[in-house]
Amino acid sequence: MTTTPAGRGTATAAPRPALAAAFLQGLADQDFATLGGALAADARLRALVPRGLREWTGGEAVAGQFARWFGDTEDFELVEATLGDVGGRLQLRWRLRLRAERLGAGWFTVEQQAYADAGEDGRIARLDLVCTGYRPEADNG
Repeated sequence: MTTTPAGRGTATAAPRPALAAAFLQGLADQDFATLGGALAADARLRALVPRGLREWTGGEAVAGQFARWFGDTEDFELVEATLGDVGGRLQLRWRLRLRAERLGAGWFTVEQQAYADAGEDGRIARLDLVCTGYRPEADNG
């Protein structure tokens, strides 16, 4: 087990690939229960989003945030996703294309990249994420 600096919690190596794949599949299917199942009960999400740095703690809270970001859409598709390893941390990246009344007319693209650590059970315990925000597609006009 690797110990991180005070206030950062503890984490093992990268989450099990099957759990990372389940996380991405849950996102692709807008199945936030499946996405949440890949998260540890005490999971922590730190996200740099266009409005600034935000944090959520608890698997349910983290899954709920993904549901707020990517639920309630008219159309939704996972354009691409990748999984990798960077120095023992899991690297996840996904690009989504969606239409949602709350965003305005037309299609929007959003990309997020995250680095994850696992808890003792192998589930995602910590996600550090950066987000482009919802970017209108050129032909929305």
